[in-house]
Amino acid sequence: SYDRGSTFNVFVGKGQLIAGMDKALVGMCVNERRFVQIPPKLAYGSEGVSGVIPPNAVLHFDVLLIDLWNSEDEVQVETYFKPEACPRTVQVSDFVRYHYNGTFLDGTLFDSSHNRMRTYDTYVGIGWLIPGMDQGLLGMCVGEKRIITIPPFLAYGEEGDGKEIPGQASLVFDVALLDLHNPKDGVAVEKQHVPEHCERTSQAGDFVRYHYNGTLLDGTLFDSSYARNRTYDTYIGKGYVIAGMDEGLLGVCVGERRRITIPPHLGYGEEGRGKIPGSAVLIFDIHVVDFHNPSDSVSITVNHKPSNCSVLSKKGDYLKYHYNASLLDGTLLDSTLSLGKTYNIVLGSGQVVVGMDMGLQDMCVGERRRVVIPPHLGYGEEGVEGEVPGSAVLVFDIELLELVSGLPEGYMFVWNGEVSPNLFEEIDQNHDGEVLLDEFSEYIQTQVDSGKGKLAPGFDFEKIVRNMFSNQDRDGNGKVTAEEFKLKDQEAKEQHDEL
Repeated sequence: SYDRGSTFNVFVGKGQLIAGMDKALVGMCVNERRFVQIPPKLAYGSEGVSGVIPPNAVLHFDVLLIDLWNSEDEVQVETYFKPEACPRTVQVSDFVRYHYNGTFLDGTLFDSSHNRMRTYDTYVGIGWLIPGMDQGLLGMCVGEKRIITIPPFLAYGEEGDGKEIPGQASLVFDVALLDLHNPKDGVAVEKQHVPEHCERTSQAGDFVRYHYNGTLLDGTLFDSSYARNRTYDTYIGKGYVIAGMDEGLLGVCVGERRRITIPPHLGYGEEGRGKIPGSAVLIFDIHVVDFHNPSDSVSITVNHKPSNCSVLSKKGDYLKYHYNASLLDGTLLDSTLSLGKTYNIVLGSGQVVVGMDMGLQDMCVGERRRVVIPPHLGYGEEGVEGEVPGSAVLVFDIELLELVSGLPEGYMFVWNGEVSPNLFEEIDQNHDGEVLLDEFSEYIQTQVDSGKGKLAPGFDFEKIVRNMFSNQDRDGNGKVTAEEFKLKDQEAKEQHDEL
């Protein structure tokens, strides 16, 4: 048989062999080698075989058993590893990805997906595989390893495959299942942690910041936002992410952790991408850090309001307040309490982000409130390097400690009483018909100190005075004349922040 380059294939005990060989092969194991001596009466007797075996010849056979099977055999399955968790097993019409080594019964390797460094991907139970493999893969878990032994009539039969597999060969597949899904599968969501307080859940059109670990079904990590040390930030429900993630991120709470399982037709499909193989099921373990909607405005929750709350903050007021600033997930960003001093601003003057200007409106001294500011009213997409992440929702817990009423809009100085009819002459102390900056500044300071006038609170005195003086110095020569000098109510058609 070695000279012919093919094994001798025959049924035993059915008269297809000489009687001695029929007896000699009984009880042999695959890979067993026997030296068989057969007397003439159990071989070719007194006739022999013309030109080959003489009459009354004793025959000697050196036999090596390569393969054996019976027509009543079925597919044999031996599981040698099974994961503890097995939420689902292979069923008819599932699509699976698996690695395998294919050998004959004697251990000879004829094929291996490992050598190709690529899984074998196929549907199960619909005729895409040999019948024995269609049967042998049923009931497997992802991560399971099993030996599937297939008789030839459930494999490649009498003809073999015309290549590596000869006719009548039993096949042994050592299979490790990596992935399975069904084309009818949708996104599966497993909520692992939901905060007790969840004022709002995400909706289509929201902008979400979240951390994630992305793995394949066999646990292979393909991506992680934690490794990059920054959240993944995106709109949801608008096609900015794969369809399965668009769906899986709907209805989440800030602080929620969930596992999102995405079949390939809602992931990266048959082609895959980068480290993600084609037809791969994806698992994302996500932690939602915050979300907002571009239409969101500032949210204000009053936690305490004094019984006497008649004076409310307005634009131009000078405010002193304490705050704790944090992200929606509770990460502390900043606190005036830790610095031991208040934060002081002129409301509506652009000294804080727009959302804070809005959040401090109509507040009375002693009031405590929580102000939630969406990023477009905070620090935007860029954030503040090293301090505030980009596109972050900000939470300020505020206590107003002091309020100094500001001036009417457009004014930096007002009189507390009647204005002198000889105002220019009073300012022009040396009576030379010209007022210089030093004279102007000294006069204003005197009015403020005596209580006759009031400057806009919270601004630098010198800057205010210079601004007032420059508005009066209409020709810009550093001097103000009587012709140039006008009070605010004398300038109905001019817009200046001066007297």
